[in-house]
Amino acid sequence: MDPIRDQIEQMTRRHFFGRTGLSLGTAALASLLGEHARGGGATPSGGSTAAAHATGGLPGLPHFPPKAKRAIYLFMNGGPSQMDLFDYKPAMNAMFDKDLPDSIRMGQRLTTMTSGQARFPVAPSKYKFARHGQSGTWVSELLPWMAKLTDDFALIKTVWTEAINHDPAVTYICTGHQLPGRPSLGSWLSYGLGTENANLPTFVVMTASWSSKRPAQAIYNRLWGSGYLPTKHQGVALRSTGDPVLFLSNPEGVDAATRRRTLDAINRLNHREFEQFADPETQARIAQYEMAFRMQTSVPELTDIADEPQHVLDLYGPDVHTPGTFARCALLARRLAERDVRFVQIFHRGWDQHANVAGDLPRQCQDVDRASYALVTDLKQRGLLDDTLVIWGGEFGRTIYCQGKLTRDNYGRDHHPKCFPVWMAGAGIKPGIVYGETDDFSYNVVSNPVHIHDLNATILHCLGIDHRRLSIKFQGLDVRLTGVEEHHPVQGILA
Repeated sequence: MDPIRDQIEQMTRRHFFGRTGLSLGTAALASLLGEHARGGGATPSGGSTAAAHATGGLPGLPHFPPKAKRAIYLFMNGGPSQMDLFDYKPAMNAMFDKDLPDSIRMGQRLTTMTSGQARFPVAPSKYKFARHGQSGTWVSELLPWMAKLTDDFALIKTVWTEAINHDPAVTYICTGHQLPGRPSLGSWLSYGLGTENANLPTFVVMTASWSSKRPAQAIYNRLWGSGYLPTKHQGVALRSTGDPVLFLSNPEGVDAATRRRTLDAINRLNHREFEQFADPETQARIAQYEMAFRMQTSVPELTDIADEPQHVLDLYGPDVHTPGTFARCALLARRLAERDVRFVQIFHRGWDQHANVAGDLPRQCQDVDRASYALVTDLKQRGLLDDTLVIWGGEFGRTIYCQGKLTRDNYGRDHHPKCFPVWMAGAGIKPGIVYGETDDFSYNVVSNPVHIHDLNATILHCLGIDHRRLSIKFQGLDVRLTGVEEHHPVQGILA
């Protein structure tokens, strides 16, 4: 038996037609775009000369004219406490230490961390709230900077999910499924829309430091993985120490010219392998090698903030000078946006306050409050908010009842999937509105529920994508980010 011939004969129809279509399509595209398709010089923003035309992506996308060209997702990993931040519940003051009524809980699922408690005492928020902006949106005293954005964002108070524990919940909202292995939101955008900057990744991820001084839930690179999409669509993590991207620097004794010759030789071998076996992952490998070479110039320029004016640094606050902080990540997100990177996601951990809300929650808020305000304001001042979507939120909310010991000054809260807040600002979003309402206990949705699939459908819609039409064949199914059940963009917040 000839194993090479066996492998060639096992080439799938999809690989075959993809291979032949690629050859014809590449020739046609090159004749239409000329030097632009071959990646000429750089624009002042750091993009290629073809920056006005996305490269890659699927034919026919976007499905309709997009409001947003790019998105930045500020992800508060751990589950921020909605009734301490955005969901003002003054009636709970009279319920202090009283049992959560069975009529409110309605036998809903609890985690094993509190299901064994003898009682579920109500813990009102100890923090003051005030109305802000022309919208009159209630915001906690813990978020004085974000409170200034109430006329810029749409606050959804009624997002909900079926997942009640961290790993399945964050996997669910990031990939559309509670089990690992599916493509992430950023990977879907890269796959569907392609890139507008050939010198930087289409999808960039940062994990910021946090100040609550306690262990946080682990996060995994599968949250920005490409699943069963080609691996070139996975997120690229920017690091705060050493090389911003792993193995970005040349090894000692290897200069740029040597690196270029080495890549050319490797690429010739990879092209030969693709001609033999038609494996799409070989093309992905070629593209990733070339991207890595270009990033040796583009990434150091991106991460060097020495050219930022002092007034911009002051806007983000003193933490911006410390690599790895949320403030530094937010500034880098703006720099990525102005370089036409399609999707940026910042994970900020430590929001899992099962105890010591009074000690830990203020520190977490201080990490992100000013920087979130600065990012939106910075984008707005540069005209970038007109075509950039910004999202802020976590994977679920917290319980109104206390976990552990309850006092007037401190308390803990368990996971709560039935309602939690997310705000969205920028391109495609109606500013200065509050959407949806919860009951007096911030336990159940009273009006306008928004499932996390609806939330992701809304994000895709702002970028010109009909979520029902972005899918890929996998294991005999048409799989999509938003699942197979009926879901819709949240029309009430769309501009």
